[in-house]
Amino acid sequence: MSKSDGGLRRLHGRGACLQGKIVIAGPCSVESEQQVMETALKLGKLGVSALRGGIWKPRTRPGSFQGVGEIGLPWLKAAGRAAKLPVACEVAYPAHVDACLTHGIDILWIGARTTVNPFSVQALADRLRGVDLPVMVKNPVNPDLELWLGAIERLHRAGVTKIIAVHRGFSTARQTIYRNEPIWRIPLELRRRMPHVPLICDPSHMGGTRELLKPISQEALDLLYDGLMIEVHPRPEKAQSDASQQITPKRLRSLLAGLILKKENTLVRDYISHIAALRKEVDGLDHQLLDCLGQRMEIVRQMSHCKEKYGVSSFQPHRWSDIVRDRTRYGSAHALDQDFVMEIFDHIHEEAIRLQERETDVIPPEPVTHKHIRRPHRIVAAAERR
Repeated sequence: MSKSDGGLRRLHGRGACLQGKIVIAGPCSVESEQQVMETALKLGKLGVSALRGGIWKPRTRPGSFQGVGEIGLPWLKAAGRAAKLPVACEVAYPAHVDACLTHGIDILWIGARTTVNPFSVQALADRLRGVDLPVMVKNPVNPDLELWLGAIERLHRAGVTKIIAVHRGFSTARQTIYRNEPIWRIPLELRRRMPHVPLICDPSHMGGTRELLKPISQEALDLLYDGLMIEVHPRPEKAQSDASQQITPKRLRSLLAGLILKKENTLVRDYISHIAALRKEVDGLDHQLLDCLGQRMEIVRQMSHCKEKYGVSSFQPHRWSDIVRDRTRYGSAHALDQDFVMEIFDHIHEEAIRLQERETDVIPPEPVTHKHIRRPHRIVAAAERR
């Protein structure tokens, strides 16, 4: 658990279904009074922390179901009251906030399509000034940590003290098994930079299918997330939005029961001594890696002057293709994943080009700062587990 719970300590206590973790569940969209009431009553028996329900749905295509609108807010609130659960709703405009406050909604969240726009976030932050409600902030659609941090900072500067970050994955050009690629390194870096902000995972939007809910949820718990936000519908196959990623309350019970919670540390003496020895070895190897990278970049500097002398470009397409082919093959021979090796050398190549351009005065030198270096998500995930 993070150092603070964003004002949701009572939600941790309610999460009986997952040993005190925050579990927010409910339909993607509130479709009818009966649907949300049926869902809420079943979730209340499971011991979830809060009931979620979409009232306004930002759909990609205009012909899609875009939510029932404000008429659904009293349905959501009544369902929560009947199940003795606080209720959460997404807001995208100040008018949405006004409507939620009028109907007594307990928790608000800012969606990925809104987080990406600083103007929209600022308008919401201004309206929330002086409002003492928890606000969940989903990561922006695109993989941009600074936008996510910026949204949280805007709310904090407006006086919002109960803030929770929600990791729902990112839209990328790569074809993967996910609806929205996790890119775990981004939320983990957010946690490092904002350790006081609770972090929960939305495996429904990340996976896009029921089959991926459990492995994504388990990965989040392995990385010490504070909880989960999962879409639940009494009849998922008939859902008017995101039917393929919603599950029944019964299946949610089974999913949560099968998850394993990890701890950050243990006081077992054998573990402490063993892990300390292994970490010492890792530290030594990391220093060797940095020594090698330093030597590599010194050779790159020499190459830049040679290329400049003979009018040769810093970028060598055929040489880069040879490097990719050789390094991924060499890495595979040493049991290293090809994508992992590729990501490492992408960064090395990018830095080599930048260094060559700077050495030949094509671009001005950057001021010396403690700039954070992007890291492949697998490196970060592995580091978090050490």
